[in-house]
Amino acid sequence: MDENDFRHTEVRVSEAENVTSDVLRLTLVASDGGDLPAWQAGAHVDLHLPSGLSRQYSLCGDSTDTSSYTICVLREPNGRGGSAEIHDTVKVGGELEIVGPRNHFALRSAPSYLFLAGGIGITPIKAMIDEAERRGAEWSLLYGGRTASSMVYGPELGERHPEKVQLIPQDVEGLIDVVVAVAELPDDTQVYCCGPEGLLDAAGSACAAVGIADRLHIERFAAGEAVAPPEDGEKPFEVELRQSGVTLTVGADQTLLHVVRGVRPDIDFSCQEGYCGSCESRVLEGQPDHRGTMMTPEEHDEDGTMLICVGRSCSPKLVLDL
Repeated sequence: MDENDFRHTEVRVSEAENVTSDVLRLTLVASDGGDLPAWQAGAHVDLHLPSGLSRQYSLCGDSTDTSSYTICVLREPNGRGGSAEIHDTVKVGGELEIVGPRNHFALRSAPSYLFLAGGIGITPIKAMIDEAERRGAEWSLLYGGRTASSMVYGPELGERHPEKVQLIPQDVEGLIDVVVAVAELPDDTQVYCCGPEGLLDAAGSACAAVGIADRLHIERFAAGEAVAPPEDGEKPFEVELRQSGVTLTVGADQTLLHVVRGVRPDIDFSCQEGYCGSCESRVLEGQPDHRGTMMTPEEHDEDGTMLICVGRSCSPKLVLDL
């Protein structure tokens, strides 16, 4: 975990532009007029809204420019209210708070990349394309959307890189043929995919079929398939919050997040489904039972972290750095 993962920054909206009928692009600057925390392609920030909601948005501007951040917000009619609040209430000059940037979708060093993007999933991919260009790497992009007019950054990317970008509006050309896209990739190509669940599932199946699942990197905007609870039911366990100096019991019918927030109501959370990373916490002792889909259990163990919204404990006691 980076030092910026839990950094809170007050920001002001300097620009707000409707770039499609349902996507609002915001430019954020530090309220104190200084630079914002440095970030790398694939990073996102948690945006804290006046209502108390917290939502995650990928940074899609220039990562070499820390004078501002750019995010794009898709209005989701069937969402949980965060995107509608931003579209309806956030105006130029408005003050907000962000946490981060966090990055669980970092661009690994490689000679070449295949980028697969669907809908608003282009936002982290756009920053990755810029970074791949700076590195002098080979890359190609397949970008799908409902219609050509709904594809944020589609015209810009197509004009700048006509030989590397293929735009695939679903109403004209159907879905991205992921099977064909990954069938004969060079051995040194890394695959990065972001978009709706159907695209992520298709990419996972196609890459597994040709033996390159280890080269596929995905970022979710919704929960993946949940880990089933044990057949004999959940077990209670203890959690020590080292910084807070308390030890608590997490009952079989309680979530770790709920118990922790009883003592630490300042702990961030959002999705409560194990994919956004807002509640990621450092583990000092014990063996977590990882149940989220943001990273693999092995990646969490390597980082020494867990998602406390869905995670539990395999050991009788966990010690968290909270």
